Amino acid sequence: MSRYLSRNEKHLPDKFYNIKADLAELPPPPLNPVTRQPLNPADLEVIFPKSFIAQEVSLERYISIPEKVMEAYSVFRPTPLIYASKLQSYLDTPAKIFYKFEGVSPTGSHKTNTALMQTYLASQDGIDTLTTETGAGQWGSALAYAGSIFGVKARVYMVRSSFKQKPGRKIMMELFGGEVSESTGPTTDAGQKYYKDNPDHPGSLGIAISEAVEMAIKNPHIKYSLGSVLDSVLIHQSIIGIEAQSQCNEAGFEPDIIIGCVGGGSNFAGLSFPFIRNNIKNNAKTKYLAIEPEVCPSITGGNLTYDNGDAVGLTPLLYMYTLGKDFIPPPIHAGGLRYHGMAPLVSHLVKSGFIQAKAYSQDKVFEAAKIFLNTEGILPAPESAHAIAAVIDEALKAKKERCPINILFNLSGHGFLDISAYEKK
Repeated sequence: MSRYLSRNEKHLPDKFYNIKADLAELPPPPLNPVTRQPLNPADLEVIFPKSFIAQEVSLERYISIPEKVMEAYSVFRPTPLIYASKLQSYLDTPAKIFYKFEGVSPTGSHKTNTALMQTYLASQDGIDTLTTETGAGQWGSALAYAGSIFGVKARVYMVRSSFKQKPGRKIMMELFGGEVSESTGPTTDAGQKYYKDNPDHPGSLGIAISEAVEMAIKNPHIKYSLGSVLDSVLIHQSIIGIEAQSQCNEAGFEPDIIIGCVGGGSNFAGLSFPFIRNNIKNNAKTKYLAIEPEVCPSITGGNLTYDNGDAVGLTPLLYMYTLGKDFIPPPIHAGGLRYHGMAPLVSHLVKSGFIQAKAYSQDKVFEAAKIFLNTEGILPAPESAHAIAAVIDEALKAKKERCPINILFNLSGHGFLDISAYEKK
């Protein structure tokens, strides 16, 4: 079998997939943070662009991708589906291992998929600035890049621990015209709450979200953009799984296990949700593994309940697995996974039994990344390395059981701008 499976443009879909259309029961709805009543979509207009809200509440199974977004995708999509023959040989396993490589995007991660769509929608609504947070810097880079294409400014609050660990991401954001602020910081009420007590506070995605949302609430010409968690973001990321399905079909195999890392849940959902439809509609037996860090285990260590998406309490209450909005995770190098909550749709599918979750230590994750670099020749982002650690475990289990299974995982970003993290780990 060839290592690089087809990247023919026929695999690039013209529609996103919305799993809500196929669920027997929808997750509990978001609540207004003030009234604690089910959220009216109009309540979101102070924060989000109207066109984005329309997609957030949509129950349509397929949502068309606009022509200008398709043009932007064509620069790097479809992304390659790669047969990890070198890793398989190293592990001496009967399991065949495949990965969808999102690191070929202009900013090196899957985040570009939703950034392009969200920025396009904002431009159509006449929005000139989007504000957001970023953990590892991948989302902030993607939004700044998308903004440079569709003429929308990006104002990014970058979690301090990553701001210090990953200076290359800040440089990339600024090269694309983005404005980057360290979070926590003194420029917002939300940031001052933590900054005054400790100017070196490591920050968290929850705090950075509060800072970004505050800017949108205070400025009518600024709207907020989120890179994970929300239903519409997971819809945009479904392009990964739709392509992968087409590529797998052409290669003549079906995955038995699908694996991805989870922080907010978007890259895992993007790959898995189009496949989960087969489990829902056709009783397929594919297994789904969501991998999170031991020090920020929102699924395996959290509670399924209503909680704010940010630390201060400005955002709607979401029904999700959460460690609590006040949880401050240690400054691990996988900054994109340092989030207290999990996407409501991912949470719902965990509760429904379609998805299993596991937590891994940073040491095991970094060892897996080293093995992957020395076999497949790609340095993964620390976030994606969580998925690789689980892939190795599943492949060795298949070896022990002499079981020739197919494993598919999402390599959601490269680690070239995370190189200092590997040096200091």
